[in-house]
Amino acid sequence: MTIPVKIILADNHALFLDGICSLLHHENNLQVINTASDGTELLDLLTIEQPDIVIMDILNGLDVTRRIKQLYPCTRIIMLSAYNETHYITQAQTNGASGYLLKNCNKDDLIHTIRLVHAGGSSFPGKASNTDTTFLKPYNLTKREIEVVQLISRQYTNQQIADLLHLSIYTIETHRKNIMQKLQLKTPAALIRFILTNPCHSVIFGIYCVVLLS
Repeated sequence: MTIPVKIILADNHALFLDGICSLLHHENNLQVINTASDGTELLDLLTIEQPDIVIMDILNGLDVTRRIKQLYPCTRIIMLSAYNETHYITQAQTNGASGYLLKNCNKDDLIHTIRLVHAGGSSFPGKASNTDTTFLKPYNLTKREIEVVQLISRQYTNQQIADLLHLSIYTIETHRKNIMQKLQLKTPAALIRFILTNPCHSVIFGIYCVVLLS
């Protein structure tokens, strides 16, 4: 049985907290273990239980983020904000956040970012890079195989890709073998060279997220 990702939410709007809790309640392997109304209450909660991920509003979170990373370095933090200004995003990242989401994001963006951050990645708003994968069309790769190529281009291991896509590592290994056959490549090194010399190495996986492995 898969161990659920433990999450604590912090926001000073009770209705917003209720909405996020409701969304996450229906997701497999995601568990909201507690909520806080501000940064002080959040720090108090963390003395009792340590989640895998904290999701909190930026207005209560910039200073608290630094404090959490000092006390609980294994806890990963996602900031939720109504502000898209560069200085907020940069400060959140500098203080130790692993992700930054705007509050008008959709459910898929939220779930994707949670799973990405839990798998060891980071996600911050940024300009979209080249998302054109038409150069792969002659090779008849499936959508899933293209996803795997994109994640390989970001130096994800097979296990990290499996965790992110909720597939078994055997399935990911099979996808890699199929990709190499379709691209007529014989070694993993040849696959990496192909990725680095084609546009997919700059493809952003997602709509607006810049992914950085930590």
